[in-house]
Amino acid sequence: MLAVLNNAKQILKAKGYLVYQRPWQLNIVAFRSRFLRSNAFDDWLIVFYRNDGGKWVYHHFPCTTDPGQYWLDNPMHPKGTAFLKANQYVDSYAIGFHKASYEALVQVKPVTVIRDYDRGGLFNWFSSGYPDTGLFGINVHRATANGTSVQVDSYSAGCIVLANSTDFAILMKLARVHKSLYGNRFTLTLIDYRDRRKRMLSTVAWGAALASTAFMGYQLYNNYEAIEKYQKGGIGRSRKPGRIGYRQMAEV
Repeated sequence: MLAVLNNAKQILKAKGYLVYQRPWQLNIVAFRSRFLRSNAFDDWLIVFYRNDGGKWVYHHFPCTTDPGQYWLDNPMHPKGTAFLKANQYVDSYAIGFHKASYEALVQVKPVTVIRDYDRGGLFNWFSSGYPDTGLFGINVHRATANGTSVQVDSYSAGCIVLANSTDFAILMKLARVHKSLYGNRFTLTLIDYRDRRKRMLSTVAWGAALASTAFMGYQLYNNYEAIEKYQKGGIGRSRKPGRIGYRQMAEV
C-alpha cells in the first residue's frame, strides 16, 4: 500500500502542487475515479502527513467527489449541479458546521465547479462544461451518521462525502490535531482521473484524425505520381485515353 502514498506524492509534485512536510500538517487529496457510474462511492480520499518521528503516515477512505443521482435529477442551480473541478485549493477549508448539524471541513474560500453535466451523471467528454467560481458550500463531510452508506443519493450535491462514519471520525480527529498546530485552514486537492481519461481520449481522437489525414495525403501523392506516369505513357498503355481519372485512381 506504500505505492498509494508514493503515487499521490508524485502526482502532486508533477503538477507543482504543495506537499506539506511538517509533522501532522495534513495533505488531503481526493481522487475522482475514471468510472462513469453516478450514485456510487467509487472515489478515494487520501490523507497523509509526517508523524513526530518524521515518517510518512497515510489513510485512504472511500468517498464520492460527484453529486448523487437525486441532485443530478433535481439540480439546485439553474445551470446544473456542481462537480468540483480538479485543482489544489490552498487554505480553502476549515473546521466548521455542515448545515449547522455537525463538524466537518467546510469551504471558506472560493473554489471552481463545473456545471452542465447531463442529468444521467455522465460527463460530456469533449466539452468543458460551464465553470463557476465562488462560495457554494462544497464541503467535506460524511454520509450516514452510523455505519457505511452504499449509495450517494441526496448525501452530496457536489460535496466530497465519505461513505463510512468511522472513517470520517478519523479524518476529523486528524483535522483537530492539525488545527491545534497550524491553525484552522486546510488545503484540499482534487485529482480527476476522469478528466485525465477525457484528455487521453481527445489526444487519441486527434491522433487518429491526423493519421487519417496523413494517409490520405500519402494516397493523393501516390495517385498524382501514377497520373504523371500515365500521362507520360509509363502505365496503363492498354487503357484508352481518359479512362483513368482522379476519383478512379483514389479507389484503386
